[in-house]
Amino acid sequence: MKHRIAGRRLDRTTEHRTAMFRNMVSSLLRHERIQTTTPKAKELKRIADKVITLGKKGTSHARRLAHRQVRDVEVLNKLFDTLGPRFAARPGGYTRIIKLGRRQGDNAEVAVIELVEKTPAEAPKDEGKGAKGEAKAEPKAAKKTEAAKKTESEKKPKAEKKPKAEKTATKKK
Repeated sequence: MKHRIAGRRLDRTTEHRTAMFRNMVSSLLRHERIQTTTPKAKELKRIADKVITLGKKGTSHARRLAHRQVRDVEVLNKLFDTLGPRFAARPGGYTRIIKLGRRQGDNAEVAVIELVEKTPAEAPKDEGKGAKGEAKAEPKAAKKTEAAKKTESEKKPKAEKKPKAEKTATKKK
């Protein structure tokens, strides 16, 4: 009987398992969505939710505790600067697991684990589908081509001047 024993072993040593979950938490917080097997995703959810709760607190002690799991400074800064405030109003349940089916090679159950609330930059892209979104995209492309033409015309005279300067410098030597 498994009284008072929590968590899955996943056929790994303790050191391997802790290192794997530290890497997975960092990847989840960096990319906000990763694909893995279902048992790993279920265990990762427990760890990731605790780390995000620390990010919500925002104290220096919480940062030290989160640094145990997330060793990458970039991801740690993202956790406390962007993810913590994003989930401030949410009382828990920061991640969701979506089952995808079975993997072809070994028939393992595969799932996607992702953060529940997406970044504000990603949300308008999904909503902007349709005729209006396409019409807005075309003028931007035209502006980019005009700007590219201006930069190309400015670059050409500068490129012509450089070889002349190099020729005079070689003659003086």
